[in-house]
Amino acid sequence: MAAVHKISEDFYEDSFILIALHSSLEDHSLVYALNLCLKSNLKRSKTDLDISKNISFPIFEWKDMVHDANWTLITNFSIKEEKAGQGGLFDNEPSYRTHYLVPEHKDVDYFLKVEMDEVDDCDLILKGILKIPKVITAYTVDNKNLKSKNNLIF
Repeated sequence: MAAVHKISEDFYEDSFILIALHSSLEDHSLVYALNLCLKSNLKRSKTDLDISKNISFPIFEWKDMVHDANWTLITNFSIKEEKAGQGGLFDNEPSYRTHYLVPEHKDVDYFLKVEMDEVDDCDLILKGILKIPKVITAYTVDNKNLKSKNNLIF
């Protein structure tokens, strides 16, 4: 009989802020704008976040040594091409399926996760993000009530 191990809620601390961003910018353009406005240094990670075999999300990370913080920008959706294979009229045409990192916030384009001990700069971060011309809106998300919080552990 194998032992079952579960991560308790005490093990995973909620010492991060989660900012939802609505923007029509591509991820690399948004990272460039964030780096300019927030004086950050987000860079593309060498590996993507793999939720399953066919679903992955690109990650941009920055370890801020001055403020002892970890910044992560991740897209909320991943579009994958699937083969129809049903023998119908559009058998040769590809179909696309959208997968969400946080399904309860399907309208959000990106999430910015900032892990730090003292989360007191949230208003400054939001003001900096809202200065970016192509960012429609940005706001904090209450991470305690998220059903898919486990997708944000990376």
